[in-house]
Amino acid sequence: MSAKCPICGKPTLSEYRPFCSRRCADVDLQRWLVGAYAVPAAEDDEAPGEDSEDD
Repeated sequence: MSAKCPICGKPTLSEYRPFCSRRCADVDLQRWLVGAYAVPAAEDDEAPGEDSEDD
């Protein structure tokens, strides 16, 4: 069983692994550079270190 390119699904080539071609490698790089692969983060209501004023 051969691995498939994460961009287009074609079989990978060892020269461009894990991609099938230079084009797919460049597409992946572009996605990283524009922030398409960002991990979503949950916003906290309070900033770290701030105490609540529940006196």
